[in-house]
Amino acid sequence: MAAPSPAPVVSRAIAAVQPHSPVEDAQALFAGTLFVSLALLLYNKAGLLTGGTAGAAFLLHYATGWSFGKLFFAINLPFYWFAWRRMGREFTLKTFASVSLLSLLADWSPTVFRIETLHPAYAAIAGGFLLGTGCLFLARHRASLGGATIVALYLQDHHGIRAGKVQLAIDCCIVLLALFVVDPARVAWSILGAAVMGIFLWLNHRPGRYTAL
Repeated sequence: MAAPSPAPVVSRAIAAVQPHSPVEDAQALFAGTLFVSLALLLYNKAGLLTGGTAGAAFLLHYATGWSFGKLFFAINLPFYWFAWRRMGREFTLKTFASVSLLSLLADWSPTVFRIETLHPAYAAIAGGFLLGTGCLFLARHRASLGGATIVALYLQDHHGIRAGKVQLAIDCCIVLLALFVVDPARVAWSILGAAVMGIFLWLNHRPGRYTAL
């Protein structure tokens, strides 16, 4: 007797792929922004930086003492026009919700969670993985944290360039600019964090790997 063909099994698996429900989107956006807020808490405690609009907000926060959450929210405002035009209404609204939530969590988390001792190496590595995981959650549910991430996802979706590569290049450039603001040791640890995040996204978020909608 001939062995049964695996084709029906594969077809059923493909047919089983369903769009994310609103509840699934909501939990993913919350989990993603929560992971990122924890990473930013580690970075802030260790005096490190990250890339994208969060990195710009950190630079201004260190230089002026202004609220990181408010700065992050304001810096992202110009990018929504590009997102609406290039990535669509759903992506833009989810991104706006994620940025708003992260702005609130970033300012609220230090009031309920305090870290007494933290080595910058641990902050860079753990923070990089938390950032990568949070951004991956958001990207797989058609959202981002604005700024450079919007550009990275656009280039991957429309030109096949891996988002991790773009994110890594942009983040390292922004962190290097911090040499004009903070000491070289903190910049070096920050580059490590950017590399961990970029490599994580490079390996785990590539065109065609994730098929859920």
